[in-house]
Amino acid sequence: MLTVDFRRFPVGPGRDVLDVGCGTGRHSAEAALRGARVVALDLDAAALAEVVPRGRLAAAWTGTADAPDPAPLRGDVTAMPFADGAFDRVIASEVLEHVPDDAAALAEIARVTAPGGLVAVTVPRFWPEQVCWWLSDAYHEVEGGHVRIYRRPELLARLRAAGLHPLAEHHAHALHSPYWWLRCAAGMDREDARVPALYHRLLVWDLMRRPPLTRALERALDPVLGKSWVVYARKPGAPA
Repeated sequence: MLTVDFRRFPVGPGRDVLDVGCGTGRHSAEAALRGARVVALDLDAAALAEVVPRGRLAAAWTGTADAPDPAPLRGDVTAMPFADGAFDRVIASEVLEHVPDDAAALAEIARVTAPGGLVAVTVPRFWPEQVCWWLSDAYHEVEGGHVRIYRRPELLARLRAAGLHPLAEHHAHALHSPYWWLRCAAGMDREDARVPALYHRLLVWDLMRRPPLTRALERALDPVLGKSWVVYARKPGAPA
């Protein structure tokens, strides 16, 4: 399930892409499949262990002798071990809401982005996320959980303060908002709660089958109900 729209965030052969907070590598895999050189960075060693063994990155690499090692890298977004301007594209999907010092994270993201490079940032949308917080403290009061909810002007201002110029934005995953509300209402520890479980089955079916009806429905609902908010930004300057 991709949150970043790669039609708006073009990657391809010759591009160096950093996927910050990559998790198990859904965006890393897509970027690699499009021919980019990808570094998948995350603090969670267990999630990183799933990226390459699943074959999603390894199968996508060009196989040239000088291709970088596709192995994921464990690291902290607030202190990344990369040179200034090392990446043409940087993705930070559903990451900043977990980071106490998000200003430091955005400064690092801007630092490692090459002049003229693009950044894609996604965070939970304010009002669907606020409903989850109202319904359940357990939704966010967990180790590594969400520490804030972003309002639109706040995040845009923080991007600009880091030296990134917002270009475009959209919302995604409208069908997922009701699922999380149901989970929160039933209790986050109630994995067996019937209604959320049935809704989850619908989401899995939709993910696997991608039927035209639900795809059209989600596109229509995204502007109003989208769970995630996606912002694309550019670092000023001419590409090297």
